[in-house]
Amino acid sequence: MFSTLPFGYMFLSVMGAGTLLSLSSIHWLGIWAGLEINLIGFLPMLVYQKSTSESESAVKYFIVQALGSSFLIFGSLMMFNMSFTWDIYNMSSMFSTFGFLVMVSGLCIKLGLFPFHYWLPSVMAGLPWITCLLLATWQKLAPLFLMLCLLELNESYFLVLVLCLISAGSSLIGGVGGMNQTQVRALLAYSSIGHLGWMTFALLHSEWSMKFYLMIYILISACMFTSLWKSDSGNMKNIDNLKSSGFLQMSIMLLLLSLGGLPPLLGFISKWLVILTSTSNPWLSILFLLILGSLMSLFYYLSLFFSVFLSNIKKSGISELKLSESSLLVFIVVMNLMGGIVILTNNLVYIL
Repeated sequence: MFSTLPFGYMFLSVMGAGTLLSLSSIHWLGIWAGLEINLIGFLPMLVYQKSTSESESAVKYFIVQALGSSFLIFGSLMMFNMSFTWDIYNMSSMFSTFGFLVMVSGLCIKLGLFPFHYWLPSVMAGLPWITCLLLATWQKLAPLFLMLCLLELNESYFLVLVLCLISAGSSLIGGVGGMNQTQVRALLAYSSIGHLGWMTFALLHSEWSMKFYLMIYILISACMFTSLWKSDSGNMKNIDNLKSSGFLQMSIMLLLLSLGGLPPLLGFISKWLVILTSTSNPWLSILFLLILGSLMSLFYYLSLFFSVFLSNIKKSGISELKLSESSLLVFIVVMNLMGGIVILTNNLVYIL
């Protein structure tokens, strides 16, 4: 990607510098400036091929991110108007509480959380694979950690309830929205919405569980988007057009199952950790909705897995499958062992 884009590494550096500025700033104007610098560095990478779909996705992304930034700065100005300081500590008035919710809404818009999730599938459906990877992973870092900071500043019951409803809605939307999808990019966008719901619920209970979930999600997403990029050089649109080697095809399917949280794969560990840390809290009904959305996501992942597996047998024959059988078995065993070891470790720590 970056070899075809002049100054591509410069744009990537600007995007990373904006995220680091936003995370390291102690002032809300610095946070807003970091988010805008990140947006300026990311937008040129959306339109580097000058295709119609990428230009449309870039315009949608710019409008949505500008709206989220305006919500963020508007909410911070409302709170500054009440206390004449950028420190968020006075939440006694209704005006300051409303300003705080506006700031949270701005971060939800930037993340693509429920009920501001409509832009993410349409934007990701028109982008190449590497840009999709950046949108699903790096672009979530700054808003997610800023939401964690806001939660530490104000742990009111109303805010926790709102975030619980947002996380449950995101998980259900991620499950229901991917049911009838034939585009892999849109399906992965709904999967990202569901995982963001789990991360939002995790940061309500434990900061380290959210960070662990985010680390596992970035690791699996990086492997999967790279495999999809190598399989068709960014030209694949539909599931039926997945024409690659048997090992690469089955690896993509196994990574999708890991994203869905199928035990004992690696993606199940992060969900299991969130369940362990949240069972002692009174939000079990929200946890049930999260699990329900994850089960719906796993349903269409399994449907996709079996359809591709059966089509591979029909087209390639048994002999070609045997050529990649050893590599596939090694991949499955490594993933299962990683998942099993972490599950055992977490259970021992939890019991002790």
